[in-house]
Amino acid sequence: MPYRILGRTGVKVYPLCLGTMNLGGRTDADEAGRVLDTYFDAGGNFIDTANVYNDGHSESIIGNWLAQRGVRDQVVLSTKVHGRRSPHINDAGNHRWHIVREVEKSLARLKTDRIDLYHIHRPDPDTPIDQTLRALDDLVRQGKVLYLASSTFPAWQLAEAHFLARELGTARFDVEQPPFNIIDRRTEAEVLPFCRKYEIATITWAPLARGRLAGTYSRGGHHFPQGSWYQAQGKSDFPASQWPVMEGVDKLADELGVTSSQFAIAWCLHIPGVTCPIIGPRTAAQTRDNLGAVAVKLAPEILQKVDELNPPGELSRGPNLGPVPR
Repeated sequence: MPYRILGRTGVKVYPLCLGTMNLGGRTDADEAGRVLDTYFDAGGNFIDTANVYNDGHSESIIGNWLAQRGVRDQVVLSTKVHGRRSPHINDAGNHRWHIVREVEKSLARLKTDRIDLYHIHRPDPDTPIDQTLRALDDLVRQGKVLYLASSTFPAWQLAEAHFLARELGTARFDVEQPPFNIIDRRTEAEVLPFCRKYEIATITWAPLARGRLAGTYSRGGHHFPQGSWYQAQGKSDFPASQWPVMEGVDKLADELGVTSSQFAIAWCLHIPGVTCPIIGPRTAAQTRDNLGAVAVKLAPEILQKVDELNPPGELSRGPNLGPVPR
């Protein structure tokens, strides 16, 4: 299995990280166990969750599964802090008051004595990043956290955090978790180059653009099937320019004899600077399908065809529609 090195940490992880936002919500505990079993039994060792996923139920399900299977030390475990956890005015954000409380709650739900990778889920405009870094550095020194990470930080804030950590002598962000897929390639413009330059791993989320690139909506006509994420959000259409991109992915996948979701995930794996895409299956069957992406090889001419659907660094407006206004 071609495991990948997580930036400068030296830790080796499966090429696909298992995202667990559905666990404890749209995926009940029994099916969640099957999702986790399917991923782990295929060689997967990198699980990502967050304290806000389904009000902590995702963390609890993972903690119970790790304890039942007895595999805690075989899994690289990632969770996050930032989001609001109660109506209390200070129970959100990236300040020390919030972080030191939430790390203890996550440790309890996950039934572990350490978090391998602790993400700041989003930037916090109200808290100076030096305070956040010092609070996180204390957790590293206490052994409660091994490595630090950010999520959905613009490049300038990644740079600010990186050089402040160097100046302060604190632990730094070794991993960034940005959104990235064939429809939305903006991460390629600045974030991926910065991460490559400073040896920051990237675990990219939404490789299927929340299902838009899985063929669910585009095969057999433009439709929003029952149970789909966007249907659950009450949406009934996408920007008209995105449908040709979605259909183009379906055609390229058919040429290779793979599913649309496997093609879209495999494409992420071929982009320089992407360490691991995060898959977010709702069922064990979806997990098995997504895992098949690891074996998909894309020739340069196929990658060029994707660039023709949506150029590098752009948010899709559809083929041949020119650059996105800035």
